[in-house]
Amino acid sequence: MAAEAGPRVLVEALSLYGTRETAGAANNPAILAWAREVGLQASYTADSVPWCGLFVALVVKRAGFEPVAAPLWARNWATFGTAAPKASLGDVLVFVRDGGGHVGLYVGEDASSFFVLGGNQGDQVSIVRIAKSRCIAVRRCPWKLAQPANVRPVRLAAGGALSQNEA
Repeated sequence: MAAEAGPRVLVEALSLYGTRETAGAANNPAILAWAREVGLQASYTADSVPWCGLFVALVVKRAGFEPVAAPLWARNWATFGTAAPKASLGDVLVFVRDGGGHVGLYVGEDASSFFVLGGNQGDQVSIVRIAKSRCIAVRRCPWKLAQPANVRPVRLAAGGALSQNEA
């Protein structure tokens, strides 16, 4: 993934790969700074609060796009940009999960799952496999000029366990 020239939303996300929340009562100051950067410091006060939507809001904003209203609610991302007929590199994917939703960025797929770069996946920014059957929305960034040439489906070999709950 590091060799990809864009899309910018993906480049921004990859620059944060490996960021972890702090266990226990302490908070990772970087994650709290993300909330300040996107104007959510009043409603996002601890990294123990699910932060997949915060992560996507941050990378979308840094890439030059406007985040959705109430971005902490993962399912709100189903209104971002435009609907895409087929998931492609850098698209925003919205999933159902027990207790709510999850949102992340498409980096690839195999026959039954999407590879998703997102926040709050195992309490960190990581890439996990999520069953395609859980996906409720595929949304494309609202490109201002032209869609980058590498926004395309990416086929990957299946490997690793499927994520069951991203909270």
